[in-house]
Amino acid sequence: MTSPVQMFLPVLILLLVGVVLAAIILLVSGRTLARFGLKPDNPLAAKLTVYECGVPPLQEGARHRYSVKFYLVAMLFILFDVEAAFLLPWAVQYKRNLATFWPMIAFFATLLVGYVYVWGIGALDWED
Repeated sequence: MTSPVQMFLPVLILLLVGVVLAAIILLVSGRTLARFGLKPDNPLAAKLTVYECGVPPLQEGARHRYSVKFYLVAMLFILFDVEAAFLLPWAVQYKRNLATFWPMIAFFATLLVGYVYVWGIGALDWED
């Protein structure tokens, strides 16, 4: 008969290794290496600025208006991404039942019509 401590010993060892590894990473990172001369410590003003998605930060505050195209592209990405998630269950079902072929062709046709429409209205063009 094993004791509860023996049953959870691997979990405790893994937890201990994780905590020790996290502590080592925190101690070694940052300016600790710079103090010992193991990495250069030259923080320039450009390195200390905020970097957000490749766009320089704006000094206009939180009330800045974004283009509607940003939200449109995001919503289209979510729409087509969710639609693509239906492909895996269909592929599994198609292997067993060939009757799902024509409904999936209709599904792809609907997606294609939507894509052509979005492309036609210029929703995917970034140029103003």
